[in-house]
Amino acid sequence: MAETAGAYRVLIVDDDFMVGRLHGGVIARMPGFEVVGSARTGAEAISLARKENPDLLLLDVYLPDMTGIEVLRKLRRDRGVGPDVLMLSAAKDIETVRMAQQAGVFHYLIKPFDIEALRLRLSEYAVFRSQVDAVTEAHQDDVDRLFRPGQVRLGKEPPKGISTETIELVVRALREATDDISAQECAEVVGLSRSSARRYLEHLVDAGRAHVRHRYGATGRPERRFSAQLPQHDCEPPPGTP
Repeated sequence: MAETAGAYRVLIVDDDFMVGRLHGGVIARMPGFEVVGSARTGAEAISLARKENPDLLLLDVYLPDMTGIEVLRKLRRDRGVGPDVLMLSAAKDIETVRMAQQAGVFHYLIKPFDIEALRLRLSEYAVFRSQVDAVTEAHQDDVDRLFRPGQVRLGKEPPKGISTETIELVVRALREATDDISAQECAEVVGLSRSSARRYLEHLVDAGRAHVRHRYGATGRPERRFSAQLPQHDCEPPPGTP
């Protein structure tokens, strides 16, 4: 299957073929994600994980040969940290949920769940990874995000006229930019008008998914520059400022 550069690689593990196919369809329509395989048993999941080196597992608890918790523990033993895990299961006993938490899953969705809940958790995962991947030396807020990944939130719901799909395209443009970008530069990458790009960028700032700083030129109003990374300063000083 074709690979998308820079996309998060997802392995789906579910003993129900139709459920796995449904989840694969959701991922295929999420910008920044790609499915690299699907497994229906624990042994197959471990083999594919070793081969494909996924970033994220969508992992069921109930599998024919072992539990998803056992799959996760085996991968952790094999590879140290191993892939991140979003656990999807009908298991709702608190012991299983606690074992999943202790094994380091990103989040746990109880079946049956609304597909929008899966999209939300995947979007939260993309935010979490973009924040963590941008850090080379951790500060306390970075550590807080790392140890409480399931508490990442996207902020307020998108206002009318702003689509989830376009939001993810703008987020990806920010992640892939080598430096912060203007609304015009974002518009050219994503294929929006400058005013639409500016509206999406401002929404992402409000939702905590992007950062903005002001770049001052010799004259005129400061230019707003947007980034997915934490800035060192809130703004650059005007020319001539000591």
